[in-house]
Amino acid sequence: MATRTAGPKAMSAPHLKTDITENLGRAMLRARTVEDKLASLYRAGRIVGGVYLGKGQEGLSAAGGVSLKQGDVFAPLIRDMAGRLAFGEPLIDAVRTYLGSRMGPMKGRDGNIHRGDLSRGILPMISHLGAMLSATVGVLFAKRMRGEKGGVGLTCVGDGATSTGSFHEGLNLAAVEKLPLVTVVADNGYAYSTPNQRQYACTDLLERAKGYGIEGHGLDGTDPELCLEVVGRAVQRARDGAGPQLVVGRLLRLCGHGEHDDGRYVDEKLRSSSRGRDCLVVMEEKMKGRGRGRDWEKWKEEAQREVEEVVAEVSAEPVPDPFEESWRATVTEGATEALPEE
Repeated sequence: MATRTAGPKAMSAPHLKTDITENLGRAMLRARTVEDKLASLYRAGRIVGGVYLGKGQEGLSAAGGVSLKQGDVFAPLIRDMAGRLAFGEPLIDAVRTYLGSRMGPMKGRDGNIHRGDLSRGILPMISHLGAMLSATVGVLFAKRMRGEKGGVGLTCVGDGATSTGSFHEGLNLAAVEKLPLVTVVADNGYAYSTPNQRQYACTDLLERAKGYGIEGHGLDGTDPELCLEVVGRAVQRARDGAGPQLVVGRLLRLCGHGEHDDGRYVDEKLRSSSRGRDCLVVMEEKMKGRGRGRDWEKWKEEAQREVEEVVAEVSAEPVPDPFEESWRATVTEGATEALPEE
């Protein structure tokens, strides 16, 4: 089954609970605020490595994080700050990783986008983007073999990742085994700078769901509440035993591939189309339309205050010292001790 929800008029969400909507909005605002700050720090030379922003994709990303429960597995991509925060990643962990603090989850040893926390169900990201789908499938398979039931694995990819072998292999295995996998594709029209028509011949990535024999759901990825409705339904379908779910959200990356890239290759017609809408503006307008404009402004102020406080705290924390490092593997959850000294 594959369904394409054309846009915000095709599905309203009046029944969404206020607290869920609030969680969605707060995650989006926190993600945009901290990423704006990270971009500023990058330009100031305070961040080593790349900075990849999720500007324009916060609604789709946050919908995934909000829809998951404790015990589920989340495998985010480089633009999923909103999903991470919605799923429970502490904001300070994100900032610590970007600034290289040894107090962070990766202890300053890894690139800033590769962070994860297995105790929270967040898989550390692999830069070969399609690989996260296979990694999530592996985790779900392991859970099945241990007799664990009721959990869902959600991973995010871009349209470019759907052209990789790992995407095909992972989704094919998940379909055959009917694993509770939800794959959310942020179809932003470009794999870095390569437009869709140079990536694949199908007219809509949603068509691939039928080829794998799984359920597919398409939507306007610029409408946050629509994203919450559709992604939430896909997660529940997977949890209920319906097998893998493919969600394709059409939107536009509202910045370059990374802060090193100005994105001038993006077609101006796309920028000015409905696909180029800013999901935060859409959400703000909906909030104001319901008489909740003050709530939105309050959340925004709280996000700005939180980000400034966290950045100030992390800036005073120590970074790794190669002369003090033991260079042993980080102890994983459940282990009693690290590897012995040689």
